[in-house]
Amino acid sequence: MAEGTLTNAIHRMVSVAEPYLPQVPKPKRKLPLQTRLMWSGFALLIYMVMAQTPLFGAQTPEFDFLAFARVIFASQQGTLVELGIGPIVTAGLLMQLLRGSEIIKFNFKKPEERGVFQTATKLVSYVVIVVESVVYGIAVYGGNITDPNVLYILIGQLMAASVIIMFLDELIQKGWGLGSGISLFIMAGVAQQILWSLFSPLPAGDGGTIGILPFIGQSVAAGDLSDVFFRSNQLPSIFGLILTGVVLLILVYTQGMKVEIPIVSTKYRGFSAVYPIKLMYVSNIPVILASALTANAVFIGQVMWANSNPLNNNAFMNLLAQFDPTNPSTPIGGLVYYVTPPRGLDIAVLDPTRAVVYVLFMVGIVVVFGKLWVELGGLSPKSAAKNLLDADVQVPGFRRSNKPIEALLNKYIPSVTILGSVILGLLAGISDVLGVFGTGIGVLLMVDILINYYNQLVREQVEVVMPRLGAILGRH
Repeated sequence: MAEGTLTNAIHRMVSVAEPYLPQVPKPKRKLPLQTRLMWSGFALLIYMVMAQTPLFGAQTPEFDFLAFARVIFASQQGTLVELGIGPIVTAGLLMQLLRGSEIIKFNFKKPEERGVFQTATKLVSYVVIVVESVVYGIAVYGGNITDPNVLYILIGQLMAASVIIMFLDELIQKGWGLGSGISLFIMAGVAQQILWSLFSPLPAGDGGTIGILPFIGQSVAAGDLSDVFFRSNQLPSIFGLILTGVVLLILVYTQGMKVEIPIVSTKYRGFSAVYPIKLMYVSNIPVILASALTANAVFIGQVMWANSNPLNNNAFMNLLAQFDPTNPSTPIGGLVYYVTPPRGLDIAVLDPTRAVVYVLFMVGIVVVFGKLWVELGGLSPKSAAKNLLDADVQVPGFRRSNKPIEALLNKYIPSVTILGSVILGLLAGISDVLGVFGTGIGVLLMVDILINYYNQLVREQVEVVMPRLGAILGRH
């Protein structure tokens, strides 16, 4: 009863608010691929310009509250994209979890139901944007602003920029562009970090350049290659470059590992295909959720430390978080210390226990979120069996009903969920500790997004023959 009441309330709310919500209209017909790529590039250009535009009235705070979430939020400190895609991701995940757990029920086979859900998600995004902008503006920048009007303008900038990012994402998802704006912005941010680590000519703390390739050139010219393989202060090195390449190869290889279940169409005679269950069945959602949880833990720990324990002299607070008073962005003790990575081999060697605990923490929490996401995100054997039957296909040798198909999928999905989550957790944790270019989580996200773009192109070809089957295969 409560489920139906909440769903009905959402329908009523959407019917009242929808006429007043600005929307990006869908194109009247499907645009050519070249045109969609052009619009995607245009949206990315706007985002990158915003990422270089400083916030008016903002003074750089003592430490970066979102340092551990910059990659997954595609954000830049002190710029218009300070919050990045954070509010949109938060609202989207919240609505997906509510739907996956059937707290709210929508039938996505009906276009009007799907439209109501999308509009409701947009309304929730507006709420999250307002809340996060106000809280973040006051908590991070408010202490350095004496004029209330300047603070109001700063908060307004955060809200306006987040709304623009929401419309850029909607522009791409509505069919003007290709894929998802959120994925595109994350991928561009990670790629930018990797290119910066490779080619940056700016000076670094060790007397060379930040980029490893210019640094190698300097070292060859000076006749001293002793510091090229390993560098201190988390600077890019040959070791980091080799490790990044190894991680990329592992990710590409594991993404291709899958179990293929043969399927045939019940509507189109002679049509047969396979339903792939990938080793990385859970995709990177559990890693994103684990990273968001860690970032929130660090954020809360920093706020509590700055207000209650700036000198690290409170025994109880020290159990939760301790930071270096001379460098408040660096944890030196407490629970927060062990759930943040010691980035760089030189730092990990100083405290190997912290490195091991962090990797085990990442593996454990990614497995927990992986199992949770499969159940709540509509990827369970029961949901997958229903999706297959709704797509008018069946597995040869099995009755066309939910129970037999669910039993077949139940042999594979729970196993690949745990195994894939363990691999993702290990790759993310070890890569972060050893200093992969673009961070371990960033590389995982970038590879997954690139593969999803490839799969989308394949799906578009399948949809020419069987639209509903193409949509199902696109999820995997």
